Amino acid sequence: MRYVVLGSRPARGVGTVVVARRSATAVRPAVDGVTVSHGLKVGAAYAWRLLVLGAAVYAGFVLLGRLQLVAVALFLALVVTSVLRPLADLLARWLPRALAVVVSVVGSLLVLLGLLALVGELVASEWGRLGQEFSGGVGRIERWLQGPPFHVSPAVTSNLQDKVNSFVSQHRSVLISSAVSGAGRLVEVLTAGVLALFCSLFFVHSGDRFWSWFQELLPQRARDPFNRAGRTAWRTFAGYTRGIVIVAASNAVLVGVALFVLRVPLALPLTMLEFFAAFIPLVGSPIALGVATVVALASRGPAIAIVVLALIVIIGQIEGHVLHPLVMSWAVRLHPVVVAVSVIAGAILAGVVGAVVAVPMVSVAWAVHSELRTPPTVQKHPRPPP
Repeated sequence: MRYVVLGSRPARGVGTVVVARRSATAVRPAVDGVTVSHGLKVGAAYAWRLLVLGAAVYAGFVLLGRLQLVAVALFLALVVTSVLRPLADLLARWLPRALAVVVSVVGSLLVLLGLLALVGELVASEWGRLGQEFSGGVGRIERWLQGPPFHVSPAVTSNLQDKVNSFVSQHRSVLISSAVSGAGRLVEVLTAGVLALFCSLFFVHSGDRFWSWFQELLPQRARDPFNRAGRTAWRTFAGYTRGIVIVAASNAVLVGVALFVLRVPLALPLTMLEFFAAFIPLVGSPIALGVATVVALASRGPAIAIVVLALIVIIGQIEGHVLHPLVMSWAVRLHPVVVAVSVIAGAILAGVVGAVVAVPMVSVAWAVHSELRTPPTVQKHPRPPP
């Protein structure tokens, strides 16, 4: 006799119901007439994540735009720290730590201010003679353009001078207001410089304590990834900063020697301009040498200007094929196309400041991404961030 327990169901019946439900679920999209491919699902998933990421990046740029003064000051402080931290560590072997930090930071600041004062004195002393040379150089340029092979009509050059004079007279108020706003920007620059100096003193002295304090604020599980990311970011940023200083100094020495040999006026100020312009990769050095070419054209004539113009190609080749591979390859591993796009995008978003910070930001982001994708068992922990 076969007994059946109330509420039970044969095993075969349960399996049949499950299979029927699965079949109904599998067939339902086809019955509804809607079929979504796997590629479209994956693309949609990536799309909304990219939108969220783009919104976060945009919000970050808006916040940095509102706090641009503070962001620039902190960036300058990190640059100073990456350059002067090894010097402070070296001096700390013989001096107390605080005194070593003050000597390294304040001494470097005095050297920089001394160079700027020397440049200003040279410009002021040569300004009168340079004005006479420029006026005579403009006449030489006009005669050169009127001769072969250009054969420019004298009326064209005179009309061009008239247009320049009329433009200056018509927009004099705009130029004056721009100068006044530039004075206001000068106050902001001085404020950012003081804040950067204040922060760099603490970063050089006890930056590792700041990093340890920040790690203690994080959850236990997040400390190791943040530690790896921070160490890698600082190693990349410090390597890039020291490398770009070496490249800029090398370019400045080459340009300075060439300008002194060619007897171009204001050789030292133009050398300093080349040094600071080299901090903008790919485009800074050609712009500085373009200014030197204009000065050479107005003061020394077309032949010397052509020689200075040739320096743009020669120094560009030395920088791209010798200095960057030897100095920067161990710290920054970015394709030149990525560097160029980063500089242009940074200049569009934040002007000169964006062009300067674009490449180190991209380098740090790529280094952190590569570090976090690597298993932590094979990590080599360098010196902690400042």
